[in-house]
Amino acid sequence: MAEMLVVRSKVKEAAKGMNVAGDFADCLSEKVQALINDASRRAKENGRATVKARDL
Repeated sequence: MAEMLVVRSKVKEAAKGMNVAGDFADCLSEKVQALINDASRRAKENGRATVKARDL
């Protein structure tokens, strides 16, 4: 598994009043990594070395 990009305690805190399965944070971290990868690709395609909000 890749490095964890989300903080499990913060995920639980954000899911107010809900139980959070043990694998939820892992899956969320994978999705965050995919978003970062896509945004990085868009920035490169636009000739930038800086990822910006608009790349999301």
